[in-house]
Amino acid sequence: MVILSDIDQGSTSQRYDVFLSFRGSDTRNNFTDHLYNALIDADIDTFLDDEEIETGEDLKPELEDAIRSSRASVIVLSKNYPTSTWCLDELALILDQRRVSDHIVIPIFYHVDPTHVRKQQNSFGDAMEDHRRKKMEAETNAEERVRWCQKLDRWKKALTEVADLKGKDVKGRKETEFIEEIVTEIRQRLGVPLSNTLPLLIGRSCHVEEITSWLTDGSSSHSADILTIVGMGGIGKTSLAKYVFHLHSHTFDRSSFIEGINLRCTGNYNGLLDVQKQLYGDILKRDKLQVHDPHVYTSKIEKTLARVKVYLILDDIDSFDQLDALVGNKGFYPGSKIIITTRNASLIDRCALFKSKVNPKHTKLEIKGLYETAALQLLRLHAFKCKDPKEGYEKVIQKLVKYCEGHPLALEVLGKSLYNRDIPYWEACIESLKNETHSDIRTVLQMSFDSLPFPNDKELFKHIACFFVGLDREISEKILKACNINTISGIPNLIERCLLSIGWGKKLMMHQLLQDLAKALVREESPDHPGKRSRLWCHDESFKVLKRKKGTEKLKGLVLDTRMLEKEKFCGLNTDAFRNMDNLMILHLNYVQLSGSYENFPEELRWLRMHGFPLKSIPSDIPMEKLVVLDMSRSNIESFGTCSTSCNPQPCEGGQKPQITHKLTK
Repeated sequence: MVILSDIDQGSTSQRYDVFLSFRGSDTRNNFTDHLYNALIDADIDTFLDDEEIETGEDLKPELEDAIRSSRASVIVLSKNYPTSTWCLDELALILDQRRVSDHIVIPIFYHVDPTHVRKQQNSFGDAMEDHRRKKMEAETNAEERVRWCQKLDRWKKALTEVADLKGKDVKGRKETEFIEEIVTEIRQRLGVPLSNTLPLLIGRSCHVEEITSWLTDGSSSHSADILTIVGMGGIGKTSLAKYVFHLHSHTFDRSSFIEGINLRCTGNYNGLLDVQKQLYGDILKRDKLQVHDPHVYTSKIEKTLARVKVYLILDDIDSFDQLDALVGNKGFYPGSKIIITTRNASLIDRCALFKSKVNPKHTKLEIKGLYETAALQLLRLHAFKCKDPKEGYEKVIQKLVKYCEGHPLALEVLGKSLYNRDIPYWEACIESLKNETHSDIRTVLQMSFDSLPFPNDKELFKHIACFFVGLDREISEKILKACNINTISGIPNLIERCLLSIGWGKKLMMHQLLQDLAKALVREESPDHPGKRSRLWCHDESFKVLKRKKGTEKLKGLVLDTRMLEKEKFCGLNTDAFRNMDNLMILHLNYVQLSGSYENFPEELRWLRMHGFPLKSIPSDIPMEKLVVLDMSRSNIESFGTCSTSCNPQPCEGGQKPQITHKLTK
């Protein structure tokens, strides 16, 4: 496990990425101004002296400091550059800095011949002769004349040296393309992310390495590559994408990171336009397009993407409409790399663009929870601001890590909320989480639930969370189908949105935080009257509803296991408690002592579980006409002679008492 945090970006004295050296009278209002703006737009911190300096003996201290605290210098060598002693002093100091450090120097020959610079010919020769003549004729002090001759010699050596460096010649080039080329080279030669801060990533080094390998793979230079990062809300998709973007964006001519697309587009009239504007500005390097129609923007963007190599990260795409509006359907320029983060795993597979011959390579990366070691470290960093826990906190830390199941957002949010709190406070927080998810965590998770396309899927999500987690998929589907829930499309929809997974042995699995979300949604149906909710899984609440006979026709499922109750609270129940539960389809009564006639049992039952049933035979008045699964495991049943419906019992081996889980057939 590796911690990936802020990247070392050099000494703290390096305040600028680039120092611009230029002759103001030649280029301040044209080329240099355009270059400076392009560097700033590319998030390259650039120093430019705003004052127009014509003469002077010594370089200003602030300019010397700016040169020494910059990682690179761009020298715009124009016709009148050598006429300024300030420019020549800057040049000499820049080259001195290059000799004593890894300072990068990029000369730009702006309508001047490099040979004239090297040999001090034409305007460069005239300027040097003019400096020599004026000083030598005006200066009478012998020591000053010697000092001036030494300075002239230093300037000449600097001009010769800079002309010998690999530079850029603007002759015959479009300035806009030339400037883009310079900006790209600077980003590449700086070689590290230009962002001052990067997301804190713990336990994701393998994913960073995998994406880095994918980005640097040159085998697909004739096509574009698309990588989809899939995972449940808050699992760390955005942080991972942001990290690798800043790690590699400097190696591409055009790059763009668009964060939180679904949130920005949902419920915001101009949201999509704002996202399109940002993307268009990033990939075309201009922001002058005034459009108020998303379709026009889409046309402009897709034309640009088809002719320019780009590195795009589209974060939190949730629908085909969003994807189509941002990239169109003309495909991407060969060599482009596109990363999409989403909760919807089916988004790309079902999109025609990514099935076309233009973009044949598509890769998926599914992000799951952190392993325990990384989860512990992340929680400690937020809860204690260090890697090691305080003494005595080991048990509560383990409890919270188990609850979060490696979910980074939950670990961060809960860790910060518990910072500097004592152990009883931790215990109380963990206890409260059993009934209520932290609001910041819930907000993120509920976006996936709200995006489900049909009411059936939302009901299925609640049903599985309350009753079916850990159960065999085939059996679950038969029960749910009998409950009038569509699982054929419903289960794939939940899986695609990372709300459900299929575990070992084809069991239905769901993250604890998602189960808590579903249960919170059910509680909100009737916060103060559990009997008016659609589902009851809390044993205390189920017992109270049955004891007080407060159940209603809204109940679809109920679970009660008396072993989960405090002994002094438990007493026997009467079957009359089920009289008003006309729509109850799922009923689990484990180790429950019932008295009375079963004729009042709900007639809509599809799944009846009665572990520890005390009688030796099944009462004949239990309504079984619509049952799909009857589970009488660990009971005293010896015969099915009193069943009113045809049964297919599955007896245990070895002559033991039957552990019966069987399906009733019509």
